[in-house]
Amino acid sequence: MTLPPTLPTSRPRWLALAGICLLLLTLGGLLSHAPGAIDVGSPGHEAAFTAFGCAAVAIYFAVVLLVLHRAQPRIAIWLVLAVALGMRLIVLAGPPFRSSDIYRYVRDGEVQNAGINPYRYVPADPALQTLRDPAIYPHINRADYAHTIYPPAAQLLFRAVAAISPTTLTMRLAMLGFDLLAILIVLRLLTVAGIDPARVLIYAWNPLVVWELPGNGHVDAAAIGCIALALLAWTRRRDGWTGAALAAAVLVKFLPLALVPAFWRRRAAWRWDWRLPVVMLAITIGLYALYARVGWQVFGFLPGYTSEEGLGNGQGIFWLDALSRLITLPPYAGRVWLALVAIGLGGLAVWMMRIRPQPAARDPVVAARDIGILACAMVIAITPHYPWYFAWLALPGCLAPSAAIIWLSAAAFLQNHDPFGDYTVQMAAIYLPFLALLVVDLKRRGATIPHPAPILRSTP
Repeated sequence: MTLPPTLPTSRPRWLALAGICLLLLTLGGLLSHAPGAIDVGSPGHEAAFTAFGCAAVAIYFAVVLLVLHRAQPRIAIWLVLAVALGMRLIVLAGPPFRSSDIYRYVRDGEVQNAGINPYRYVPADPALQTLRDPAIYPHINRADYAHTIYPPAAQLLFRAVAAISPTTLTMRLAMLGFDLLAILIVLRLLTVAGIDPARVLIYAWNPLVVWELPGNGHVDAAAIGCIALALLAWTRRRDGWTGAALAAAVLVKFLPLALVPAFWRRRAAWRWDWRLPVVMLAITIGLYALYARVGWQVFGFLPGYTSEEGLGNGQGIFWLDALSRLITLPPYAGRVWLALVAIGLGGLAVWMMRIRPQPAARDPVVAARDIGILACAMVIAITPHYPWYFAWLALPGCLAPSAAIIWLSAAAFLQNHDPFGDYTVQMAAIYLPFLALLVVDLKRRGATIPHPAPILRSTP
């Protein structure tokens, strides 16, 4: 075999050992759940679950370094896929216990299959009393005051899954399907880019991804699967299909709207290809039209959610919370922050869309790098309180690895438990290392490993 001198071959035994450890730690996390409890069960169980998860994250970081710096033989990809599937089957063996969002998914699907607009009533409304399932309804969060927040593509998915079987297991299997779709697409794109396919473990072995997508069944899995489809379609110059997949991602989870500049740019001078935005707009209007009879209520709990999470007044933003420990902030600090975020994200979008022309060759590494930048910018701007908001960061890291973004995609597991009793300290343990790694990335021009890293090939 021929290998570049900067990327020596690695025997797969260390990879196998790491995979076994991840499987055992995933099993330990599952066993830390108290049987019958809707959540972990107790503070002690929560601490144990987080300890297993953090140990898995540490091993994950080590194996990512191994794969980035040492090419793996072809047979290693089967080991990577086997461990990835094993971790997912382990978490599926237990109930969702870190989040109750999935109960709302099933409920929204049941309501639609009964012929009712899911945006019309809150779950506790007497009009829906005949639909109260004792296995689902008691576990719905915000049942007495919040209309559903999930956009139309998510609602169609919930309806389809509930029509098959209105259970949390069926919903989690659907999310697993999108999760596995993302893995297969990344494998294909790695091959197209001439990169070692074992790098797919950057997404596939990420413990946070495993627990939050198939484990808790978060709809983010569908958004990630659609982002992967958009990336594949963009690579194949199918701009219409790229727009369709990207629209689906946005209408599953609003945050992927930030990724549009990674896919849509000027070709040369003032020339633009309008297929992508036109398709996105048409699909958005068409899907919202399906539920538009409720008027502005079609946006559900979105305004209330931003207020509840402290995004409007800035109290839920880590950076402002940390700054408030040093100085007294004015009451309008949150509004100023959001204005700065809008300007910053807008400037980043203009830079990508207008100043940087569409590359002649549709290199998936270039698009993945930009997806990582945009997704990371969105996450650090709003500093979400929930770990599953970080899962999408792992996807672009397979093709365009960044130490800072990979750290953030897995270290957010720390949000599952606060051993310090202080939110600011807990979040600082996530974001301060991120800032240090970001400096390292910038010094290395945004890449931790030179591109491309060739697949191992036998010499003729």
